[in-house]
Amino acid sequence: MAKRNFPLSEVYTLLEPGPVVLLTTIRGDKPDVMTMSWLTMMEFTPPQIGCVISNRNYSFKALQETGECVINIPTAELAQAVVGCGNTSGRHIDKFSRFGLTPEAGKRVRAPLIKECFASLECQVVNTDLVAAYCFFVLEVCKAWRDAKLKNEPTLHHRGWGTFVLDGETITLPSKML
Repeated sequence: MAKRNFPLSEVYTLLEPGPVVLLTTIRGDKPDVMTMSWLTMMEFTPPQIGCVISNRNYSFKALQETGECVINIPTAELAQAVVGCGNTSGRHIDKFSRFGLTPEAGKRVRAPLIKECFASLECQVVNTDLVAAYCFFVLEVCKAWRDAKLKNEPTLHHRGWGTFVLDGETITLPSKML
C-alpha cells in the first residue's frame, strides 16, 4: 500500500473520537439542542467527559452560565434531526419543535433530556481551565439514563462534511481491565 499526502484540514475525519450526540442546555427558560461529536472520556469513576463547544455556538454561553447540560445519545433513526440540529442555531429557532424532539425533565440538572434518544447523561461542568484557550469543558456525569429495551443500539459517528458511519459488528476479546 502506498501512502500519499493527506490534507491537514481533514485529519479530524480520521480521528473523530466518539459518537455524535445531542447536547441540551437551558438558558433562562429557553432549552436548546446542539449536535456535537468532539468529546472524550476522561475518567471512569466518577465519569468525566471532555468536550469542545465553539464559543460561536449558542449553547456555549448557556453552558458557561449554568454549568450544566445533558448529553443525549441518538439512535440512527434520528440522523436527520442530528444533522438539522447541527445546521441551525438555537438563537433563531426552537430545535425541539423543528426537528420533532421531545424534552423531558431530568433529576439533577435543569437542561432537558431528549425522549427519543436511547441514553441521556445529566452533566455538571467541573473544570473550565481550558475553556478560554480551547473551548474545552470538563463535565461530570451526575445521573445516567438508558432505554432498557435497546441493548446494542448502533451510534452515529461523524466522518466530516455530512458523512456518517454507524457502529459496526461488536466483538469481545479477553481483557485484564478491572
